[in-house]
Amino acid sequence: MTVLKSSMRNFFAHKGRMALSAVAVLLSVAFVCGTLVFTDTMNTTFDKLFAATSSDVTVLPKAAKSDDTPQNGKPESVPTSVLAQAKQADGVKSAEGAVSSMNVTVVDSHNKNMGSTTGAPTIAGNWTRNDLRSTEISSGRAPRGPTEVMVDVDTADKHHLKMGDELRTIAVTGDFKARIVGIATFKVTNPGAAVVWFDTATAQRELLGSTGRFTQINVSAAPGVSDTRLKQNVSTALHGSYKIQTQKENSDENRQGVGQFMNVIKYAMLGFAGIAFLVGIFLIINTFSMLVAQRTREIGLMRAIGSSRKQVNRSVLAEALLLGIVGSVLGVAAGVGLAVGLMKLMSSMGMDLSTRDLTVKAATPVIGMILGVVVTVLAAYLPARRAGKVSPMAALRDAGTPADGRAGLVRGLIGLALTGAGAFALYTAATADKASEGSLVLGAGIVLTLIGFVIVGPLLAGGVVRAISAVLLRMFGPVGRLAERNALRNPRRTGATGAALMIGLALVACLSVVGSSMVASATDELDKSVGADFIVQGQQRIVPQAEKAMETSPGLDHVTRYKDIAAELTSPDGKVDTSGITAADPSYAQDLRRKTTAGELSAAYGKNAMSVGSDYAKKHGVRVGDTLSVAFKDGATAKLKVAAITDDDVAIDQGARYTSIETMKKYLPASKIPPNEIMFAKAEPGQEKQAYAALKKSMEPYPQYQVRDQTDYKQELKDQVGQLLNMVYGLLGLAIVVAILGVVNTLALSVVERTREIGLMRAIGLSRRQLRRMIRLESVVIALFGALLGLGLGMSWGATAQKLLALEGLKVLDIPWPTIIGVFIGSAFVGLFAALIPAFRAGRMNVLNAIATD
Repeated sequence: MTVLKSSMRNFFAHKGRMALSAVAVLLSVAFVCGTLVFTDTMNTTFDKLFAATSSDVTVLPKAAKSDDTPQNGKPESVPTSVLAQAKQADGVKSAEGAVSSMNVTVVDSHNKNMGSTTGAPTIAGNWTRNDLRSTEISSGRAPRGPTEVMVDVDTADKHHLKMGDELRTIAVTGDFKARIVGIATFKVTNPGAAVVWFDTATAQRELLGSTGRFTQINVSAAPGVSDTRLKQNVSTALHGSYKIQTQKENSDENRQGVGQFMNVIKYAMLGFAGIAFLVGIFLIINTFSMLVAQRTREIGLMRAIGSSRKQVNRSVLAEALLLGIVGSVLGVAAGVGLAVGLMKLMSSMGMDLSTRDLTVKAATPVIGMILGVVVTVLAAYLPARRAGKVSPMAALRDAGTPADGRAGLVRGLIGLALTGAGAFALYTAATADKASEGSLVLGAGIVLTLIGFVIVGPLLAGGVVRAISAVLLRMFGPVGRLAERNALRNPRRTGATGAALMIGLALVACLSVVGSSMVASATDELDKSVGADFIVQGQQRIVPQAEKAMETSPGLDHVTRYKDIAAELTSPDGKVDTSGITAADPSYAQDLRRKTTAGELSAAYGKNAMSVGSDYAKKHGVRVGDTLSVAFKDGATAKLKVAAITDDDVAIDQGARYTSIETMKKYLPASKIPPNEIMFAKAEPGQEKQAYAALKKSMEPYPQYQVRDQTDYKQELKDQVGQLLNMVYGLLGLAIVVAILGVVNTLALSVVERTREIGLMRAIGLSRRQLRRMIRLESVVIALFGALLGLGLGMSWGATAQKLLALEGLKVLDIPWPTIIGVFIGSAFVGLFAALIPAFRAGRMNVLNAIATD
């Protein structure tokens, strides 16, 4: 009880000094809890939506999957006779046929895409009684003819649509127009999808190409009949020929695709929260180390009057426990607020999320509390152990404890050993023959070098700080030398403070090198291998009418079609490969210049011929002249002769197997041939600008596709990588914020620790301005020390990662020096910012009171 009282007294006596550490715990816990609440809320939203839109029992085509569209672009369907059969099953209250397709684009009269900008689908279908489970008509009426359409209210509001406006729907079967006669409102949250409804005949004809089919049959149970029983009865009536699901089974299948996407977001954000926790550990260690050093005499007196080592140790750990509890409680509350903020942000970007679905599971605050408390107590263990070693004689000394030289030597040897092992792992990864094997070694190298640098940081602090000071601080005269000596006074403290910043900046540098190298490599390969002038593609496959518009555009020398075909390949050794085959026009050999290790690529586009990649050929012992069995999905099995083996030492189309579209047509029915995945075009000589303008004009009616020349393509690639990196940098910003708090806390506690010294310096003539400058310069040196280590470490990680990417065809190493230099300079400003409050407080000290401080 005495230990607890002492801990409580000390905690509240130094609450100001604990505040920044508590903020670090708060931020880290908030990020974890916010991530969990946000993803749980998203799952709740989708669960409610899928439950509301699923009928008691659903009859689907055998091959249908919730996230799969057939390669021909038309949804899988069942004949209308299935509806009559389902109605005859025992326990059926009612049944109706439904049509639904997500492979559509809807545009307004100004040719503006009405789809979501967040990646949510555009869904077109017929209006059914089942839709009343999740929606209600809030304006107008349901569509009744081929020229009428109804839209959801969210889409209408976002795009300012009103009754009577004309919409054009672009489907693989063709384009058709209709005017809005109704607006429907969702009873549950619709997370961003754009939905349009037609009458049944129009939906069948325009979306499926046939009026005699449905994509699913919705069956409602009679009173007293369970979904499971109804499923058995319907299955019996249909002789097991179709896929039949209960409401729960249908909802679970729909949830799987969303769940995989949500898990990626969840674990990525938790990874960044882990980094923030790691950085926070250094802040907590520094805080308690300095508090213990400042209370050496107090602890010595406690030991002198009978306190045992264990009691002193427990006293410090109890303070850490209190810090962890306070920070974690506030962090849990902040996490809920963060989740709400993320929901508002997503809603502003087009993904509608309602706070009505806010989900805070019981496990979320428990996880946040446990993480925050455990991490804080573990971080405080070493300072607590050090406090327990304070002897009663320390009460007779002024302050502080002598450094443990042996511990520093052991620490240095361990750090050097880990750093050496990590460097060897990075070298091994860089010289690996396979990217899959090298990536594991790279991960080990990153972890080992990071831990090694953290441990060896205090040893490096002396040399690095002196080097930085020689360049930066000497120009400030005596004040600069004082700042240098203050930074060198406690290398362990400087090393730990710099390490917190080092971690975040190492990751920034690594990702910058990888991203820049990816862009440079892709640009280099585009220059070397892409011969096409124009590239046309979109999020959906290119519908036939858009293909025709491109082919009839003036000024083009040729247009190349490119289709991904689902197929199983059986090699001469009997092994089956299910990764498919690429069918293209012979002109593709000009549009993408691929080197061959054997044969001529042009021959692969001949009759019953194909090519394979060098990796596939090596793995299966395939040579030019061999025959492969190619079983086309929904088609026949072909025997194709290998006419060429392409070099797989590339990034574009690595591993692709080519055949001609004419060969593919012989084995695949016309109704099963997929639209083009992408299309290429070459301008007539000297007509590049005119052809580009004409092609853009020809493709204007189809805004879902982008027309790009090589310059556009390179810029988009750069923008995409840049957007991804900016998002990652934003998440890493949390770790950097915590690191800045660490610098602030270290300086603030250092000022308190040096109160008497500061008073003496002021007494012998140091002005307030010089004092503040000294503290700011000390902060800048510490920040630059962490930045130098972090950027150097990160660049080595990035360079090693690029060596592995080179095995996948990305061969150019590009160091983004402007970014690296900008981050390094920015670190100096971070140091200046972190020192503002500590320097201000130091400058306001009363000189006589400071000198009199014990």
